[in-house]
Amino acid sequence: MDVSTFYALFSATCFTLVGLWWNVVQSHTDWMREPALRRVVGGIYLSFLLPALMGLFAQVGGAQQPQVWRVAFIVLAVVGCGCTLRLLARARGDRFVTRQQAGAALMYALIAVVGAFPELARPLGLTPIQAEAVMLIVLVVLGHALVWRFMAGEGRPAEDAPAA
Repeated sequence: MDVSTFYALFSATCFTLVGLWWNVVQSHTDWMREPALRRVVGGIYLSFLLPALMGLFAQVGGAQQPQVWRVAFIVLAVVGCGCTLRLLARARGDRFVTRQQAGAALMYALIAVVGAFPELARPLGLTPIQAEAVMLIVLVVLGHALVWRFMAGEGRPAEDAPAA
């Protein structure tokens, strides 16, 4: 698949996931009342929004102007890493959520590093934009895992979890 086509489909998919997450959140207004839950809800939102934006910048910059996508990936990955580390610092005892957030922070950091030093992708036999695509896929999979955990009630306090 052409990288430009991939990023077009990827970005559209991520924006769709943002919209779906908004719909879920709208039907659970109680989630926004508790600061800890609101932070997790926001973290899930960012796990789809930031990759969607990166996908748009990858299309704008492309191969002709790689500095566009590289700068955007670095900035957005730093934002994502910072937000994820803040969530991770507030995580309370759920190993799965902690691992997911640590994995997301690592992916954001690697995305920023490859954006800053694109030659690091070459030994893998990938172009820098392809390496970034693989890491963005992993990032969205981690976001999906967190959504599943959260929706199943395992990532929320017991009183908020659905009845078994």
